[in-house]
Amino acid sequence: MKLADLAQHLGAALDGDAAAEITGVAAIDTAAPGDLTFVANPKYASLARSTRATAVLVEPEFAEIAAATLRIENPYLAFARAIELFYRPPEYAPGIHPTAVIAPTAKIGANAHIGAYVVVGEHVVLGDNATLLPHVVLYPDVQAGNNFFAHAHAVVREHCRLGDNVILQNGAVIGADGFGFAKQAGVESGRNWYKIQQSGPAVLEDHVEVQANACVDRASIGETRIHAGAKIDNLVQVGHGSTVGSDTLLCAQVGLAGSTTIGRGVILAGQVGVAGHCTVGDGAIATAQSGIPGDVAPGKVVSGYPAIDNRQWLRSVALVNRLPELLRSLKLSKSEPK
Repeated sequence: MKLADLAQHLGAALDGDAAAEITGVAAIDTAAPGDLTFVANPKYASLARSTRATAVLVEPEFAEIAAATLRIENPYLAFARAIELFYRPPEYAPGIHPTAVIAPTAKIGANAHIGAYVVVGEHVVLGDNATLLPHVVLYPDVQAGNNFFAHAHAVVREHCRLGDNVILQNGAVIGADGFGFAKQAGVESGRNWYKIQQSGPAVLEDHVEVQANACVDRASIGETRIHAGAKIDNLVQVGHGSTVGSDTLLCAQVGLAGSTTIGRGVILAGQVGVAGHCTVGDGAIATAQSGIPGDVAPGKVVSGYPAIDNRQWLRSVALVNRLPELLRSLKLSKSEPK
């Protein structure tokens, strides 16, 4: 693709050879001639001067460099769009594999692709353009909207409801039993915990994506709900009866205990844990490995365990790193003659 055509497609201002040929995309430190790369993080700005890429996506005020530049307000988003021009995922033609098992009461929309060994239970309703790859299982009474895409080994349990444009990556489990047990006394060993029936479905609204081996548990009563546009990363656990707000990001290994409420546009970075019955307000951010034992106000940035204001946490960490020095100073001051 000519660089001029790429710039027009992305809506970027071109500074460089319009006739240059772009044949692929690559990271800035591994790019070769013919590649397009990008700079969105100032940490990598210096690499733009040495990259071998033919062209670099940058912000409008970025300094001039030897490579051609495509200047645009959001280089990262533009690069995401450019990837789609050079990588074509597999296409799945409509049809049902002969090994698939589909209940006679299931209703399958137009243009569905149903792969090998898929199981679709009684009274399932699928919208148009569904893609179910091998070994996907939909329990009875599941409902999913248009453009549902389930990768191999994804599972959706009974009565769960999914909106339009929902994506389940490999091994995602929607609506497994929540972790609910009531302690009972005076019974024989091994039967102390009485299993609470998990009767409420998990509900995923439009444009939700759940990535590999993540679990969204069903509720004991009521429902577990993931609002529109939320994205759930690998190995995330959403406990029963929780609510996740629209456009929220739950990054890898986040854990939400039961009945947690997460607001809109929240970012919980990797390995954040939230205690049950807590509320995290709209737009809040928790940095990696934070532990949240109580409510977080809207817009707050928190870190550490127990999670506190990020700036306070940074000051605390700086003091912890100085403890040996401070201890030596204290010992010296005590040893000096009065």
